[in-house]
Amino acid sequence: MNQQLVDALNKQLANWNVLYTKLHHYHWYVNGVNFFTLHEKFEEYYDEAASYIDEIAERVLTIKGKPLSSLKAYLETATIKEATGNESDHEMVAQLILDFQQIVNESNEIIEVAEETEDQPTSDLFIGIKASLEKHIWMLEAFNA
Repeated sequence: MNQQLVDALNKQLANWNVLYTKLHHYHWYVNGVNFFTLHEKFEEYYDEAASYIDEIAERVLTIKGKPLSSLKAYLETATIKEATGNESDHEMVAQLILDFQQIVNESNEIIEVAEETEDQPTSDLFIGIKASLEKHIWMLEAFNA
């Protein structure tokens, strides 16, 4: 087991759990002229987040690590912050751009460590996550332009 990789994966597990909750918050509290567009988009994103949570946790188990599994651990480990509760629709989008970029940056680190240790499945998982988030960032930036 590579503890550095397990720790990095657990950080992403924590990030995705915090982001999952944030996306639900945004889904429930978005309002205004962009309600229908963003309400649906935030639901799409939290469904995607749920699948990543499961994939990352199962990958940690596969490489003989222990995935984090408590809200306390997620909040202590995550680099993504919870929603403030006061965001406008455009602030929600701007924050998601930052959050997605944070995960892309940290995914690059995981990919590098995974490739150094010849863990191609972990590298592939995060290459896929990164590609999806880069597309989301592009679209969200276009929305907020």
